[in-house]
Amino acid sequence: MLAKYWKKICMLILIIACVFNIMSKLVHKLSLNKEMLYSAQYMFQQEENNKTQENQTN
Repeated sequence: MLAKYWKKICMLILIIACVFNIMSKLVHKLSLNKEMLYSAQYMFQQEENNKTQENQTN
């Protein structure tokens, strides 16, 4: 019986896994405002690190 329906069983498992993945991403989604703040902080830290590395090499 499993040999006859293996494609349908695998497709069902794949669909369930995709639904769980999408739902977990929606539940743990950051707001756009927080995402922009985190991006700006990261860019600022990278710029500071570059400046300190340039000062150390000079």
